Amino acid sequence: MEAANETLPARPVRAAPRPVPRRGAPLPWLQPGIFIGALTPLAAIVLRAYQGNLSANPIAEIINELGLTALVLLVASLACTPARRLFGWTWPTRIRRELGLFAFFYGVLHFLMYLTDQSIDLGIIVEDVAQRPFITVGFFALVLMVPLAFTSTSDSVRRLGFRRWQRLHYLAYAAGVLAIVHFLWRVKIDVSQPMIYASVLGALLLVRVAFWMRQRSQTHNQPTTTPRSRTVG
Repeated sequence: MEAANETLPARPVRAAPRPVPRRGAPLPWLQPGIFIGALTPLAAIVLRAYQGNLSANPIAEIINELGLTALVLLVASLACTPARRLFGWTWPTRIRRELGLFAFFYGVLHFLMYLTDQSIDLGIIVEDVAQRPFITVGFFALVLMVPLAFTSTSDSVRRLGFRRWQRLHYLAYAAGVLAIVHFLWRVKIDVSQPMIYASVLGALLLVRVAFWMRQRSQTHNQPTTTPRSRTVG
């Protein structure tokens, strides 16, 4: 017999699979943008001081601007969790730590400039803290932020446990309230600006309380399952 001279159809060659592009973190510019934006007020103060464009009392102006920046960043850090719960955004939780640390950073600079204004005279400083209410509450606001700054790492969450860490960081709201009272008592006459921050902080607290009450209500209303009773044969 003659062998058939027919060729088998060639198998289709599969195209090589395309490499799946690795997805980086969403909004990769976010944290560098926060870093640059948070340092911009300090850079502006340094530039104006170098150019001699500050007021007749430059130290007082620097103290006020550093304190205001600390308050803005602190309130912004407290807005991260309510924003996530209200709008479903995930990015605010990624910048909450940076905002809080920068708020502490500006708070420390604010206090150091106050020390400079008092020529680092410990007697005068202790007397001011003890006898001038707006300095007293401002000092305690900074003191409350110290443990928050030093426990802002992931290792601190693991070491303390999430619940204890979370309860500790509720002190940020107390620090915010004291900072606003400090601002309010400091300006004395035109209280419109501190009242704006007080309103924002009050709204954030209401959101947190509303979500806490709803979560507690849902937990309370969950049906409880009772184990089946065994029948004795």
